[in-house]
Amino acid sequence: MGRTRVIVVGAGIVGAACARELADAGCAVTVLERDRAAGATSAHGEGNVLVSDKGPGPELELALWSTRLWPQILAEIAERTGIDITRVEWEPKGGIVVATTIDGADGLRTFAAAQQAAGVRLTELDRAALTDAEPNLTDEVTAAFHYPQDAQVQPTAAATVLLAAAGAEVHVNCEVLGGDARELRTSTGTFSADLVINAAGPWAGEVARRLGAPIDVRPRRGEILVTTPQPPTVFHKVYDADYVGAVGSAAADVQTSAVVESTRAGTILLGSSRSQIGFDTTLRTDVLAAIAAKALRLFPCLADVAVMRTYGGFRPYVPDHLPVIGADPRVPWLWHATGHEGAGIGLSVGTARLLRQLILGEPSEMDAEPFRVDRQAVSVA
Repeated sequence: MGRTRVIVVGAGIVGAACARELADAGCAVTVLERDRAAGATSAHGEGNVLVSDKGPGPELELALWSTRLWPQILAEIAERTGIDITRVEWEPKGGIVVATTIDGADGLRTFAAAQQAAGVRLTELDRAALTDAEPNLTDEVTAAFHYPQDAQVQPTAAATVLLAAAGAEVHVNCEVLGGDARELRTSTGTFSADLVINAAGPWAGEVARRLGAPIDVRPRRGEILVTTPQPPTVFHKVYDADYVGAVGSAAADVQTSAVVESTRAGTILLGSSRSQIGFDTTLRTDVLAAIAAKALRLFPCLADVAVMRTYGGFRPYVPDHLPVIGADPRVPWLWHATGHEGAGIGLSVGTARLLRQLILGEPSEMDAEPFRVDRQAVSVA
């Protein structure tokens, strides 16, 4: 019997991670990408690998697993393939979450206590420790917690390294139009496989519809500002506790919060925003101004720093804020790996490992039940 043939729809970081896992398991993998590899959602994020923004529950469990898997997988890639993984810019620099009001401090301490009980490592920082960790941070901090498990990668590089490690056949500018596993129709021809994995990110809802099994995955837009390169200024990922509320909000109107972090190139990323506006690519100056104002409240020293560019992108939003991972009960050859919203970079490797284990019937340390495709509010009749 020949190798299992798998088509992965989507060459972003989740699709790339799935391709690598299944190729590593001996499958013959083909990746179909509607645009260019790692050119959409993965290219328009901050590269976050976070546990600090997730409350107790299945997403946090997946995040904790993924943070353990990331360095292991990168080491395996370097050893087995010789691919230069330094370009991934894996940086386990940790995160610091702060509150700037009395009420915010109470809420943050309650949230942190629940996380710690669920296995997250964290430490509350007093004023001296916070100043030592982030000397340029505002004095208007009422509570601060350090999360050593938080990390960062360069997202486009990470996706391309995972894809290269898969050794898969990749077809770009190839849009899925419909069909089934025996004959998947695309804009560049037909492909056949035993299994199809829908890892199309914000476009996964449309891909699923075209394949006869719609799911409720929608685009949610976010914007980021990028400063000119600076001397060392921000040493962790630092964000205001209201970021957690923005992530979990179901509101369709614009949500903004302060998220500030540096890159190895010296630029500083300022975020973030969330809005449900379909696939509208318009950059809104009022949203960018709100992001900048909140970032400056945390780091007043950035007031005279020039912003050299801004960018926005779409994240795959699901109403119950959990990824969709697993087999589609309506179509026996279709599987899904999508719906991570802004957490896809960090959760990609855990998602891919879980999907591989489900497909191959391998034991897993993760319970896949909360991510099932046919759960309420995700599956569309």
